[in-house]
Amino acid sequence: MDIGEIPSREPGRLKEVRAVMQPNWSRDWVLLMRAFVTPALALMALLLTSCASGRSAALPLVKPRTVASWVTTGDQSRLLARQPDLLFNSGAVDSKIPVIQVDYSQEFQSVVGWGAAMSDAASYLIHSKLSAGQRETLLQDLFGGEPGIGLSFIRIPMGASDFSRSHYSYDDRPAGETDSTLAHFSIDVDRAERIPVLKRALAINPRLKLVGSPWSAPGWMKSSGSLIKGALLPRFHDAFAEYFRRWIEAYETEGLPTFAITLQNEPHFEPENYPGMRLSPAQRAAIIGRHIGPLFASRGIRAEIWDWDHNWDEPGSPLAVLADSVARRYVTAVAWHCYGGDISAQTAVHDKHPDKDAYFTECSGGEWAPVWADNLKWNVSKMVIGNARAWAKGVALWNLALDENHGPHLGGCGDCRGVVTIHSATGQVVRNPEYYALAHASRFVRPGAVRIGSSAPNGLETVAFRNADHESTALIVLNTTASASEFAVRVAEMSFTTSLPAGAVVTFTWK
Repeated sequence: MDIGEIPSREPGRLKEVRAVMQPNWSRDWVLLMRAFVTPALALMALLLTSCASGRSAALPLVKPRTVASWVTTGDQSRLLARQPDLLFNSGAVDSKIPVIQVDYSQEFQSVVGWGAAMSDAASYLIHSKLSAGQRETLLQDLFGGEPGIGLSFIRIPMGASDFSRSHYSYDDRPAGETDSTLAHFSIDVDRAERIPVLKRALAINPRLKLVGSPWSAPGWMKSSGSLIKGALLPRFHDAFAEYFRRWIEAYETEGLPTFAITLQNEPHFEPENYPGMRLSPAQRAAIIGRHIGPLFASRGIRAEIWDWDHNWDEPGSPLAVLADSVARRYVTAVAWHCYGGDISAQTAVHDKHPDKDAYFTECSGGEWAPVWADNLKWNVSKMVIGNARAWAKGVALWNLALDENHGPHLGGCGDCRGVVTIHSATGQVVRNPEYYALAHASRFVRPGAVRIGSSAPNGLETVAFRNADHESTALIVLNTTASASEFAVRVAEMSFTTSLPAGAVVTFTWK
């Protein structure tokens, strides 16, 4: 029964009942049952059926509802553009067109969000190359609610990366000196640009999650004696653990709580000209299980510890750390990068350790892939839809912002692209395809949402989410074919039909 058809106890119905109140008790009983009890039982049955099927959000769809949609096309004629509303209806769907089935009874991981890295380059450009008005406008757009895109997941390099104007750590010492007690530890280098930008972003979006990742331990802790190359020396494992604690507590004092840390950015890579550090699975397991994990536990540090933070092509490395029974107790999640292998590695590791979460923490666009339409399609396919289907709770791309010369940087990538480009002379902001790919998820899928089931007919990639309020749903669809595609979306017995240009992405929402 349509919930809108359930009779109410209005005066007219009560008058009808009173008019037939005669000594014929069997007739009176039937009328009373029809007037009050039967509708109540019908409503109860409807509610119980909904709960039993796990479709807590399906009840509003008993009546036709409007569907809002936003489209981005590869030719940039539509950029996160609101389309005319659609309407769910109960009519038959043309059997010749593909159907995307959204299934509320299938529930997967919850969502932390989408975002990028607040590298030194990004914070410098946002803080120093924009006027106060330009900066506020950009931060509201990046982190605010609609019309902003609501980014909620930010990675922070702990010290310098290749996208810094100098190479540094938080405890640098002259050659030959060490500092095991970290007497010289300081985050002062972050106070001029990064911390003010992060504080404003967090004020705009209080649900913002911050993840810290070092590119290197201080040089005096390493076999190379330098931020460049080398491995962590075992005698400094305790000092390295303390380095994390100091950073977390210093940022906490600034009003910037740390959601998680990763032990090392890309631990199987030693760059030639910017900070890096090699850590084997055995070393990572020892540092986590005997040093960082126990220190965090004893000091009441709630930041999660994630392993790996490197490419899809070596899933055996995080699996080796998780095979260590001591380290495994402290590892909450595995973090991934895109520069080698296939995204299926995330699912393979998750299947072996379903109690460990998955996060995606780095991927960059660049001039090696200059076609805007191709970048949109790839980023939606891999970074948004693919990552969500491969269990990622959060997705962070690489630099949030770079300038027109792909920097500033010192070593490393010379042609990377930020989520946005900030022209250093004018403050003009260009939103790149990565921005629109993230926006199709981050604006509409709020932190705490749960991924639900959605089929993916040939030529269409999909992912669906039920927001935590149980009142709104978001469905993202990418047309991977070379021509426009007509398709239907079905939820229970209701459906709507629409079409999408070749290579375009659409986000549908309904309540």
